[in-house]
Amino acid sequence: MERELALEVVRVTELAALASAPWMGRGDKMNADDAATSAMRLMFDSVSMAGTVVIGEGEMDEAPMLYIGESVGSLQGPEVDVAVDPLEGTELVAKGLNNALAVIAVAPKGNLLHAPDMYMEKLAVGPALAGQLSLLDPAEATLRKAADILNKQVCDLSVMILDRERHQDLIHTLRDIGVRIKFLSDGDVAGAIAPAFEETGIDIYLGSGGAPEGVLAAAALKCLGGEFQGRLMPENQAQYDRCIEMGIMDPLKVLSMEDLVGDDDVIFSATGVMDGEFLKGVRYLPDQHAETHSMVMRAKTRTIRFIKAIHYLPNKNLQQIGSSANISGQTP
Repeated sequence: MERELALEVVRVTELAALASAPWMGRGDKMNADDAATSAMRLMFDSVSMAGTVVIGEGEMDEAPMLYIGESVGSLQGPEVDVAVDPLEGTELVAKGLNNALAVIAVAPKGNLLHAPDMYMEKLAVGPALAGQLSLLDPAEATLRKAADILNKQVCDLSVMILDRERHQDLIHTLRDIGVRIKFLSDGDVAGAIAPAFEETGIDIYLGSGGAPEGVLAAAALKCLGGEFQGRLMPENQAQYDRCIEMGIMDPLKVLSMEDLVGDDDVIFSATGVMDGEFLKGVRYLPDQHAETHSMVMRAKTRTIRFIKAIHYLPNKNLQQIGSSANISGQTP
């Protein structure tokens, strides 16, 4: 892939973040998501690539844009797989909570897993624990091994997990072991990436979340030198058959980084919509300006860029995004 592609895709996540940010706290997650999706699709037309959406807003009959199989980009440039989550954390924006992101991953054609829309069991760690743990091990064994590797007491480990009823047994286990727990209300991608950043204080991410979000997190962790392991959780025969249809011949196998994002290059870009563990959200400035904070990374070079940008909003063509708020401050 062309290295310039990394700086092109960050412009796409920036516009998605700018479009969705006005919906903060308005209790309308659908319009927040629609605004981000419309903005992302609009900006993709300027990106020099021949992309195919492999993880998006749903099947063609479920989503009007950024649907699975849609062609995106200028169609001039490298052939690539594209995984998107225009607004990762719609509920977070609707409620004015932390950790919402606009996210994209791009890899050479055929590398990104076509993940079905179902739950995935997950284990995510940063560089210090990469290649050291297994999703197949019981949680207690995993955490004691992690503590030994990190030269910590088990009680000093910090585990991040989504606050969900389905995790109650795992939460009881974690509390019995004595680790520290940080709960997420939403924001599965941000949570899985958190262990790769020392400043978050998170050692391990555990639990289950969306399979498409698992691929996005794996792309980021590949760039960061961390590791992601996942295992699909089909709930019925129809979901099991869906995995087979999408080319996952053993739906219950533990999926490695190579299974999820291939063994080639990958680019990952995220822009904060709301303040989070490692990115600030959109901030509005005087005179119709706004500030965004983004992260864009490439696995091949392991370069990680944090980009703070100041945008003059009248030049962003947000009026073309039908469901977005009037960015100047009027009510949507």
